[in-house]
Amino acid sequence: MALRQVFLLVLAVASVDAARAASPTREPSSSPARPNVLFILADDLGLHDISVEGSTFYQTPNIDELALGGARFTNGYANCQVCSPSRASIQTGKYPPRHGVTDWIGAGAGKGKSLGERLYAPEYALSLPLKDTTIAEAMRDAGYTTFFAGKWHLGGEGSWPTDHGYQINRGGFDRGGPPGGYFSPYQNPLLEDGPDGESLPLRLASETSQFIREHQNKPFFAMLSFYSVHGPIQTSKPLWEKYRAIAAEGTPPSSRFKVDRTMPVRQVQDHPVYAGMMESMDTAVGKVLETLRDCGLDESTIVVFTGDNGGVSSGDGFSTSNLPLRGGKGRQWEGGIREPFYIRYPEKIKPGTICDYPATGADFYPTILDLCGLPLLPKQHIDGVALTPVMQGEQLPERPLFWHYPHYGNQGGEPSSIIRKGDWKLIHYYEDGHNELYNLADDPGETNDLSLHMPVTAKRLANELEAWLKEIDARFPAADPSFDPVKAEAKAIRYQTTFKQRLEKAHAAMLDPNWKPNADWWGSMVTND
Repeated sequence: MALRQVFLLVLAVASVDAARAASPTREPSSSPARPNVLFILADDLGLHDISVEGSTFYQTPNIDELALGGARFTNGYANCQVCSPSRASIQTGKYPPRHGVTDWIGAGAGKGKSLGERLYAPEYALSLPLKDTTIAEAMRDAGYTTFFAGKWHLGGEGSWPTDHGYQINRGGFDRGGPPGGYFSPYQNPLLEDGPDGESLPLRLASETSQFIREHQNKPFFAMLSFYSVHGPIQTSKPLWEKYRAIAAEGTPPSSRFKVDRTMPVRQVQDHPVYAGMMESMDTAVGKVLETLRDCGLDESTIVVFTGDNGGVSSGDGFSTSNLPLRGGKGRQWEGGIREPFYIRYPEKIKPGTICDYPATGADFYPTILDLCGLPLLPKQHIDGVALTPVMQGEQLPERPLFWHYPHYGNQGGEPSSIIRKGDWKLIHYYEDGHNELYNLADDPGETNDLSLHMPVTAKRLANELEAWLKEIDARFPAADPSFDPVKAEAKAIRYQTTFKQRLEKAHAAMLDPNWKPNADWWGSMVTND
């Protein structure tokens, strides 16, 4: 481990101890028969966006505290490289091909809907299936009061959080991004506007904190599902100024972007607006953790923190770098699917526990049931396992992990399926049928494709992947006869030249002391705070 990273970890541990020392001592509330659960889900968050995971630009002391206070999984994964499928997997304990939501809801798909690519993407479910018993329904049926705040993006009216077991919903509806941006007015039909300029992540934290205070004497299951750090990329002027100054202290990169096969990919973490968004979300996490401490519930509450897909390094806001992992949101490499994966529960999990066992979002469902002493529902969370043994120093059998994304990501991702088994990862591509093979222990950045050098291993994994796809009756893309290779080549040239040049110029401009996005910084300057 690099000396700087060791220093950061020591600093983070010190900040945890300081926070606990500064927190007022409270008498615990009447302890519920079972632990409470607080599930914090971030949107478009890369693994290396967290300072405890190695970022030296973003500042996330509260998330660091959470990571160091329980079990930290070093091989934690989202179930898809885009949001809706991963979110559905957390709710159901199933891989995306089983629940049917294989792309972000709202993306084009199906024969007759040409995307200008080589393949038509298959149809997919446009809402979370009502036949599934969600984690919220299981907790509700066990006597928990259930609460949801923030981004849902799992279907329109009739498939909102309250249709899937959440008794209280603050802001969860069909949209994948905040329609009014990150400052009030929010333009959200299920979240009342606050004072003009109010911060959305802080508002969601306040809603969650209020719920905890009102329900502290009986067991609750609360999901705080941030819209952060999904686009639009917005922050306040003071936060931009803070991170602009930090970025300016370093040596400016000669280039911030590199074209990796299909699109430019950000190689540097120095986006001052995105850094401000990271701090706002971290501050919001801290407010909710403080509420647990104030209510005397921090020892008896299971707190989960994770994300739904990798950071946006290409497409959308081109806002972060996932290095040393390759790619990002929408892409099939580790940068698109590796996530922060933390579970804190002091009564049963020793602080500072490190787990190398590969885990996915589908595992949260049975793990939460197990930690709460509730019966598992194996016919429902069929693709998840309870992670309790590995968090307590025991072993679980090795198992393969699978991904199936037969779509084109608008961040440059390619239709593909993935198997990870042990240290081996094989990616199968549907455009031309080729495979890539990587040893993640030796090559976490996926720079050395071993498929031609190790054909026996590649064939074995490809056969296992094919058998799984057949077992779950996966849907596949088909050739698009209207595909125009001349137009495709022109687009590729544009990405490598004029488009990349515009990106370089626009992102460098954000570090100019005189830069500003608009007159009122997306409305943040009219706050009444």
